[in-house]
Formats: sequence, structure tokens, C-alpha cells
Amino acid sequence: MKKINRNDRLNGEFQKEIYEIISRRLKNPMVTEMFSILRVDTSRDLSHAKVFVSVYSKDEEKRKATFDAIKADAKKIRYELSKVIRARTVPELHFFLDDSMEYGDKMEKLFKSINEGENRD
Repeated sequence: MKKINRNDRLNGEFQKEIYEIISRRLKNPMVTEMFSILRVDTSRDLSHAKVFVSVYSKDEEKRKATFDAIKADAKKIRYELSKVIRARTVPELHFFLDDSMEYGDKMEKLFKSINEGENRD
């Protein structure tokens, strides 16, 4: 059985709360596309956290604008996070765009088209 340490527990809480803050409390009009907080990795001393965000959109400009708006709100998100998380320090948030979901979808479509091509022969 895997032992869950404090950082893992906090990462899960940060992930959930950051999503709630962005989607419900901040209401930034620039966040127009659907997004997900895929994971949060905090440093051991809780001074920094990498927040991996996936933005779902067919329009690349809207996708980038939504991510940029989230990234620009990092200080506001950290402030709101400090209100709901019971920790001595709330880490500085660093947002990263995670394309793994889009990449996986692209690869699945590619494999499906290859498989369909083999079935025709």
C-alpha cells in the first residue's frame, strides 16, 4: 500500500481548489474555453507549485488567450487559495500548459485511421 505524504495530500487539495477558484470565484471574462487542472506539484518547502493546465478548444487563439488569462491571475488565485487552505504558507503558483490530452487524442485518431486502413485490405 502506497503511503500518502503531506505534499501529495496538499497537491490534491490545491488542484481541486484552484479549479474552483478559477471557474467560480474569479469569473475572468478572458477565460472563455473549457479547462482542467491536471495536476499540481509542490516543492518540499511549499514555496512553489507547478500547476499543469489543459485547455480544450478547437481555436488555438482562444485556447492561448484562456491559458494566458489564467496565468495572469496567478497572484489572485494564490490569494484566494490562502483563504481556503489551512496551511502556514501557500506556494507561489507557476502555470504550465499541458498538451498531453490533445496529444493523446491526436494519437488515438491516428491509430484508429491506421487500423481502419488495415481492415479494408
